[in-house]
Amino acid sequence: MPIDTAQFESLLSDARDIVLIGHFNPDGDAVGSVTAAWHYLKARGKRARIILPSPHPESLAFLDPEEAPILVCERDPQEARRLVAAADVLLCLDFNRLARTEYLEDDILASSAKKVLVDHHIAAELDRFDLVFSTTKVSSTCELLFDVILAMPDVAGDPGRIPLPCAESLYVGMMTDTNNFSNSVFPGTFEMASKLIARGVDKDGLQDKVLNCYSESRTRLMGHMIQDKMVVLPQYGAAYMLLSNREKDLYDFKPGDSEGFVNLPLAIRDVQVSALFTENFDGRYIRVSLRSKSPVNVNSLAVRFFNGGGHRNASGGRLYMPLEEVPACFEKALAAWTDEEKFS
Repeated sequence: MPIDTAQFESLLSDARDIVLIGHFNPDGDAVGSVTAAWHYLKARGKRARIILPSPHPESLAFLDPEEAPILVCERDPQEARRLVAAADVLLCLDFNRLARTEYLEDDILASSAKKVLVDHHIAAELDRFDLVFSTTKVSSTCELLFDVILAMPDVAGDPGRIPLPCAESLYVGMMTDTNNFSNSVFPGTFEMASKLIARGVDKDGLQDKVLNCYSESRTRLMGHMIQDKMVVLPQYGAAYMLLSNREKDLYDFKPGDSEGFVNLPLAIRDVQVSALFTENFDGRYIRVSLRSKSPVNVNSLAVRFFNGGGHRNASGGRLYMPLEEVPACFEKALAAWTDEEKFS
């Protein structure tokens, strides 16, 4: 797609301190996009830091730049806020609402820095940013960022000019957000993959690092969730699982260990909607993850019933109730969810 990067180039050229910000509970696309942007800026001689509101999954730790490790706001909120306040440019990646940065929302709003958004989610808060690159017609924020970087004057459409670590991060973000090319894939997604592989990205090596790196306890937790926690609701074409803090403790849970769990029930022939409800570590809320097979639109389910949103086939949200009340809430939501909403 044609992308005008003239204003972005002007902002980057004048900037001295750039801060890259991802969303709370960062996934592969969030970590991939912030680290890809960091490597691109580093190659340009720019000073940049990455801030994530909460820790990233251990399976993505290899993307963390050694020279400037990712700063996690939960661990050092004072330094995170200092960096935001001192920045010339805030580059916000893979979130459509500032609320998804949790503790940093007010600091971002108060900052005098130019605010740039690169995101692929529905209904982005466009008025809160000075420059926006936003479309839902890509697989991931990393795919959109790839297009933006290609359009920059120093790259000039040549993937061979993209730094290899940047290319690797872009590939990981795209790969994880498409569930390894199984959903939300567009023609441009395959073009991106082809160009990055030609650039030198080791596709098999990256897949092995991300997908085959889990602990024994995580694998046993996955088995437990399928065997003991999965509830199928044939009358709604749906299934759900509850993951409690007690089970997290029992299986030595680490951030990212439940990645992909919500997709598992979709392997059942008649299940069109899958939900994973995860108790937050401090018990403040229940994290909601929703997935669906086409043409079912779980974004409408997330928006109406679960204080969230996202994509047509992959959305999320939050519930503020005890975990034991969630099953009744979910069934009530499914019963009230109209066909017009499901397939709109």
